[in-house]
Amino acid sequence: MAIFIGDRLPDATVFEVGPDGHKPVSLHAKLQGRKVVIFAVAGAFADMCSLSHMPGYMRHMEAFASKGIDEVICLSVNDPLVMKAWGKATGAFSAGVTLLADTDSGFTSGAGMSFDFPDDGMIARSKRYAMVVEDGLVLTLQEEIHAGMCEVSTATAILAVL
Repeated sequence: MAIFIGDRLPDATVFEVGPDGHKPVSLHAKLQGRKVVIFAVAGAFADMCSLSHMPGYMRHMEAFASKGIDEVICLSVNDPLVMKAWGKATGAFSAGVTLLADTDSGFTSGAGMSFDFPDDGMIARSKRYAMVVEDGLVLTLQEEIHAGMCEVSTATAILAVL
């Protein structure tokens, strides 16, 4: 079942990835008492994710902080090692973007945000979307209509609704 504005996010264990490694975290615990932006990508190193989606968030970290956002999180259905390499390659770590690896698609599937595109070898991947979440409650959710688009889930689009 897909999540909607006003819903509480399902809990899941994901891996928080940093330049020095990764650790499992409860999504509920991570979000408790905080206002965050979560943007999701179909896969680390995918062209649109690396060249458009991630850089936009990296450029606007100060603007998010000035709007009361405690953390900007990028979530992807990838393993932690891939996310670590992607974080280093894009500069996401040094920009302050938090990377979460939803290794088994537990959160993504539980939130109803997964898709399959077997012709491209993509199974149980995340749709491209962005949301503002406060204490686990979805305040804003902007999902791209087509997997190849990056318009309503960009950093500037989310900043416009804050």
